[in-house]
Amino acid sequence: MNKILVVHGPNLDLLGEREPNVYGKDTLENINSLLQKEAEKNNAELKIFQSNSEGDIVNFLRDNRKWAEGIIINPAAYTHTSVAIRDAIKALNIPTVEVHLSNIYAREEFRQKSLISPVAVATISGFGKQSYVLALHGILSLISPR
Repeated sequence: MNKILVVHGPNLDLLGEREPNVYGKDTLENINSLLQKEAEKNNAELKIFQSNSEGDIVNFLRDNRKWAEGIIINPAAYTHTSVAIRDAIKALNIPTVEVHLSNIYAREEFRQKSLISPVAVATISGFGKQSYVLALHGILSLISPR
């Protein structure tokens, strides 16, 4: 069974309420449920975590580094500011897919620069909740034995 960390960054706990015109109407619970079902179908186990705190995200990644074979992360606002999360991902050397619900490159200029993308194997954005499903299939294609 493949073991994957799913990390949701700041304010994603407000999905469904926060700017539904940008982020959609699905709640974080809906997205997590969709991911769990997809993981079960594909013989994968997920550890899902959400935090509004940069340090908590870094600690979660570090604390689970020996368990995880892959990481799916939506760093949210930390995408553009967190050297600490970037460095944690790079240090762990675990295949990581960066995910965004919206297309960050079609948004404000400050959102168009990702500090995470250079240390991720891929970035998926703009597909709403399906961005996470695409990320799950992508990471599984990298880590699953063939």
